[in-house]
This record gives sequence, structure tokens and C-alpha cells, in this order.
Amino acid sequence: MAYSEEWIERYSRHIILPEVGGKGQEKLNESKVLIIGAGGLGSPVALYLAAAGIGTLGIVDNDVVDLSNLQRQILHTTNDLGRQKTESAKEKLEALNPEITVNAYHELVNSTNIMEMIKDYDVIVDGTDNFPTRFLINDACVLGNKPLVHGAILRFDGQVFTIVPGAGPCYRCIFEEPPPPGTVPNCSQAGILGAIAGIIGTIQATEVLKLIIGKGRTLKGRLLVVDALDMTFREVKIRRNSACPICGDNPTITQLIDYEWVC
Repeated sequence: MAYSEEWIERYSRHIILPEVGGKGQEKLNESKVLIIGAGGLGSPVALYLAAAGIGTLGIVDNDVVDLSNLQRQILHTTNDLGRQKTESAKEKLEALNPEITVNAYHELVNSTNIMEMIKDYDVIVDGTDNFPTRFLINDACVLGNKPLVHGAILRFDGQVFTIVPGAGPCYRCIFEEPPPPGTVPNCSQAGILGAIAGIIGTIQATEVLKLIIGKGRTLKGRLLVVDALDMTFREVKIRRNSACPICGDNPTITQLIDYEWVC
């Protein structure tokens, strides 16, 4: 590849890293990442991946920008109130880096569309805020053999976990089934510190970059738990469960499931 002066300058702080260099930056430019959720987690993930030069970013969300989102969803501004989040996200990301392609999917992810949605992407990012969708994304990535970077946040807490099908545990190896609807509060019920979304989303973006350039140690087999109130980072080692219903030795889940979704 012949590098232009503008390309070298834009990505110069990556290129001078021995672990990245020009070849690593080329890998980033040629990669495709799908981010499901353009909210608290999806915002920092998308911004950092766009800045890093990920060649194609897919953004999935079926919601519109609400005033209560702006406390943590940094892709959007007051002027975006009422707009589709995917439209708002695409505009900001293309302004940040006009060299990348941004595909916007204003739709609800479900068992009928997710496999088609993820098939052309190299890495999937879970930036959703509910258990049914998290399980659906996990199962689709296991069945489709797609690396997945999971993130979740609530109150002052967050967690990140990287799933590489066939090479480590999946989300169901930790949590076999979604909790019954209504048993776990969501952000609107329990609240959330806006900055924790930035902490977790930035870690997710870092995991994606490492997966693509093939450097460093990812959070495969490790659940990183963050308590921002005490500012502690705790690692929980996760082993693949041979009895896991989706990635185990004798899987019982062979088709995608749409669990009951309650906001």
C-alpha cells in the first residue's frame, strides 16, 4: 500500500507503536466492525473505532435521541433530540473520519435479522442494555463464529468480556439463561453514572483493536468488573462450560431464541 501524507499524519500515533505500525493500521483500515446499540456504550466505542480508522463501521439501533440520553450518550447532542440514533451517529462518525464507511441500521435486532446483519463483519460489539438482546447476540456470534466484545453498565458498575467462539467461554458459560422479566432493574429504574459508560465503552473499543491487530492479551476467558464508586477493577476468570447450552460439547440451543423483552 502506498501511504499518503495525510494517512500517515492521521494515524501517526498508531504507526509509531511497534505493536501496530503501518501493517497494523492497514488491518484496521480493512476491517469491519458492527456495533449493536448507539447509546451509552456504543457512543464511545464508535467514536474511538472511527478515530482509529476502522474501515467499515455498522451501527444498529431502533431508538431516537431522548433528552435523558445526553447525560452519557456522547455521540448525540441537544440538536439531535428526536432524531434516529443511527442517523445522528453516522453524521458524527463521518465528520470525525471521512475516510471510513458507516452503515446505519435503524431496526430492532431479532432472531430473524441478526445472522444476516453480522455475516459481513469481522468483530461484533454488544452495546445493548437488556438481557434478551445480549443472549441473542451471544448465541448469534457463537453460531456464526464471530468474535464478540460484550459490555454492560448499571449504576456505578460495569463489566467487559471478550468472546472468541471455539477458543474460550461464551456469555452463557457464565449466565445460562436471562433473568425473569422485571427481576433486574434497568438504567431508568436504578440510575447510572454517565462516565461509567465511557470507561466500559473505551475498554470495549480497546479489545476490538487488539483483536484486529492480533496483539496483546484480550479479555477472553476473563470478566473484567469495574466499580467506579470505589474505583476498583476486578478480574473473574471464566472457563468454558462443557455443558453450556450453546457452545458446550452437546449444545441444546441450535436456533436463535427471542426472549421476552421488557424495558
